[in-house]
Amino acid sequence: MNIFERRKLRKQLKSVIHAAETLRASREDVMTEGQLRFLDEHIGKARHARSFGDKDEMNGAGNELEACITKLNPPKALARLRENFDVLVVAISVAMAFRAYFYQPFKIPTASMQPTLYGIHTETRPVTDMTDFDHQPLKFLKWLITGQSFKVVTAQASGAVTFGDSSASKKPGYTPIIVAGIAHFVPNDVVIGRVGEGPLGLRSGVMFGSQVRKGDVLWSGVITSGDFLFVNHWKWNFCHPKRGEIMVFTTTGLGGPRPGITGPQVGTHYVKRMTGLPGETLQINAPNLLVNGVAVTEPERMGQIARKEKIGEWAPEYAGFNTVPGSPRREGKTLTAETDTVTLGPDEYYAMGDNSFGSWDSRAWGPVPERNLVGPASFVHWPFTSPRWGRIK
Repeated sequence: MNIFERRKLRKQLKSVIHAAETLRASREDVMTEGQLRFLDEHIGKARHARSFGDKDEMNGAGNELEACITKLNPPKALARLRENFDVLVVAISVAMAFRAYFYQPFKIPTASMQPTLYGIHTETRPVTDMTDFDHQPLKFLKWLITGQSFKVVTAQASGAVTFGDSSASKKPGYTPIIVAGIAHFVPNDVVIGRVGEGPLGLRSGVMFGSQVRKGDVLWSGVITSGDFLFVNHWKWNFCHPKRGEIMVFTTTGLGGPRPGITGPQVGTHYVKRMTGLPGETLQINAPNLLVNGVAVTEPERMGQIARKEKIGEWAPEYAGFNTVPGSPRREGKTLTAETDTVTLGPDEYYAMGDNSFGSWDSRAWGPVPERNLVGPASFVHWPFTSPRWGRIK
């Protein structure tokens, strides 16, 4: 046996001895005296063979020690599956800790923050506009990169068309279209009009009360998914919130239940812009937001909203800051008219959507307590298309 072969055998035997010593240290409290003596004898024999034995002695001592280990600690059933499960549990635990203490993912379902953040939005198109990228498997690839998917909603039964309540929809950002008791979900922005306020229908031309047959197209077009973003959990633990930051908060305890007062959807999270800080007095003089009687122009984003500027050729024009006439008025809490003022308490913040005419926010149901704040939105991580992906300015 040459020096290199001997070195290899000694290394292998050392690894087996180490495994045996690890087994003894981890299970000596549950092993009997006979089992411990049996293990120690084989460890001692392997150590002697490693130091003084020849090739056959080292191979024999190593094989006997491995058999001893197997006898005292037999392999468990589905060992590989158990190992993978352990790795999965650790990975999930790390992800949950990261979500709880650092950055939490959220999805934007509605258009209340457009064009800064995009909710689910659509472009109505006929079925004939579908291309190869709108059929599998390319359809999934297109959606994965751009968040866009061509959708065709067909009637699953024959009957008259009615509309469900979008605010109570089990799919945020979608309105249920009811035909013969069956719900067909379409994005909110393809619905024209409101219940009790004139004609109500879809951009495809299907109107409330229309008679349709099974298989008829209720709506078809391109649906672009809402932005998926990360919310910074730790920042506001070290510094105070600032005006202009995009705030994520829980809706627990906001608004109702009080007669005539309608609050936000219960048990969820909202994403709005922080427009008012503790102790400030707010008023709206469209298109300006007044803080302590002075029109807000800083930070720059707030000034853009007030001036109704675009942030790019792709974006629609801002409506500026406006009131929400018609919603229940709460003295000192809501901004339903330009004569209304709100003075915030020492732990209250005001939340308003950039899409002023399409946002249900503090103007209608009042301030957000500090205890409801989750953190500022920091980064859009999907879809990957420009200008949506990236740091939120």
